[in-house]
Amino acid sequence: MISVGIIEDITDIRESIKEFISLQQDMYCALAEESVEDFLASTTTDTAVDVLLLDIDLPGISGINGMEFIKDKFPEIDIIMVTIYEDHEKIFSALKAGAAGYLLKTTPFPKLREAIIDINSGGAPMEPIIARKVIEFFNRPNTIKEEQSELTSKENQIVNYLVDGFTYKKTAETLNNSIETIRHHVKNIYKKLHINSRAELMKKRMG
Repeated sequence: MISVGIIEDITDIRESIKEFISLQQDMYCALAEESVEDFLASTTTDTAVDVLLLDIDLPGISGINGMEFIKDKFPEIDIIMVTIYEDHEKIFSALKAGAAGYLLKTTPFPKLREAIIDINSGGAPMEPIIARKVIEFFNRPNTIKEEQSELTSKENQIVNYLVDGFTYKKTAETLNNSIETIRHHVKNIYKKLHINSRAELMKKRMG
C-alpha cells in the first residue's frame, strides 16, 4: 500500500483528492493538511508518507521553501508538486528544491493515481506541457550561457540569489556585503545582460 500525504490549503481540492485516494485499493491517504507547518507537526515516523502531493502557494511556508524542511525530516519521501503554475521559474525552483514530479491542478484523478504509482516506483511524473518546457529549457540557444559567462563569479552568485527570490538585504547579509555593494553589482549585471529589471533577469535566466 502506498501511503500518500497532501498539503493543499484549498479545502475543496484537498478533500476531493483525499476522497479519491481513499477509494483506491493500492494506496491510502495518511495525512491531508493545509500548510507545511501543520504537516511537519502532524507527521511522525508512524505516520510518515511515501508520496507527498504538495502545492506551491500555501499559508506560511511556501511549498518550494517547505521542501527543505520536509526532506530534512523525511529524506526518503517522494514529492509531486500539484500546482497551477507552469512557468519555467516555478518548475525549476521546485525541481531544484527536491520535487521528483510536477503536475498541474487540472490533472485528471486517474492521471494523478498513475503519477503516484510512477513516482513510488522510481519515476518522475510530469504533465506533457511541463516535460516540454523542461526540454525547451535544455535545448535553448547558448546565447544566454554566453552572456552569463561574462559575469564574474560574485555576480553569478548574486543572480542565483535574486532568481531564488532573495531581497537585496538578504543577499547582502548572505554574502556579508553592504546593500550598496549589492546594488552596485546588480547595476553591472543588468548592464552586461542588457536588461533593466529583476523580472527581465528571471525571464532571461529561466528561459
